[in-house]
Amino acid sequence: MKDSDDILISLRRIMRATDLYSQKLAKESGLTAPQLLLMQGIEKEGNPSTSTLARHIVVSQATVTRIIDRLERGGMVKRDKSSKDKRVVNVSLTDRGRDALAAAPEPLQAEFYRKFRLLEDWEQQMLRSALLRIARMMDASDLDVAPILQAGEIDEPPKLGT
Repeated sequence: MKDSDDILISLRRIMRATDLYSQKLAKESGLTAPQLLLMQGIEKEGNPSTSTLARHIVVSQATVTRIIDRLERGGMVKRDKSSKDKRVVNVSLTDRGRDALAAAPEPLQAEFYRKFRLLEDWEQQMLRSALLRIARMMDASDLDVAPILQAGEIDEPPKLGT
């Protein structure tokens, strides 16, 4: 087997792990990874604005709005106008949202973050450089993506059974 095959197999394993995790998360909690991260952001920030949430999970405000729309329809969050500025919308978890968050498994990238932080600085930089190069080689370096491991569109629920 060629070295390049090892790299492609590793990339495929990462993609497959992401798919499997997305399916597990949806089955166990009814949430997508971005929804879970957004709800964690709401819990951490208290009663944040949508722009604060967008910065927290590194996505556009429009994407946050679409995710909140889905969560609100599911009874997981509620929106309230800010008492200080009526143009600002704050988001909070409902009791149902808090229960779903407590029962949900942790995001897939949480284990990656824990292990990555244990690496030496030079190892972290080497991995970063190699993956940035691979993204460029695959003409993917200019894609607008957030640091969330999920297959497909960020505000769409995963397809179960695929």
